[in-house]
Amino acid sequence: MVRRFRGESHHKVDSKGRVSIPASFRRVLEAGDPNWTEGLSPDLVIVYGDHRRNYLECYTIDAITEVDEKIDALPRGSMERKMLQRLFHGQSYPTNVDETGRLVLPAKLRTKIGLENEAFFIAAGDTFQIWKPETYAAEEAKTEEWLDELPEDFDPLILLDRDKGE
Repeated sequence: MVRRFRGESHHKVDSKGRVSIPASFRRVLEAGDPNWTEGLSPDLVIVYGDHRRNYLECYTIDAITEVDEKIDALPRGSMERKMLQRLFHGQSYPTNVDETGRLVLPAKLRTKIGLENEAFFIAAGDTFQIWKPETYAAEEAKTEEWLDELPEDFDPLILLDRDKGE
């Protein structure tokens, strides 16, 4: 069974772009890197995407391999394949966790999402996201507005049981 990222946390970003990864996230990165062994640093891929993406999405090696296989299954030359290759191959940054449990985020990635002194990490199942805290707060407000429109007794778990066609 694949381990999942869970939880959220705030972490300081230093002037060199180093930020600590939550310890529980590091365990998932290790489990999701087929080449990882005790004493080594796990690899991961950070997808920063196009101008519409205002966060960094961090994939385990297993998770990005699954995405790569789906892209490879698309017809060569199709617009869908070209676009997905650009977003997931071209607009990504392969890296690893350093020996102290930190990521070094290049200036280009920090600038893209406006990251300065603090980063917000949130789990997203087989990936985790890194946000500028203020940007995430605004995004979270949109989710709260959506939830507020639902009936008081609405149980979000019902969404899991919906037919695909709904």
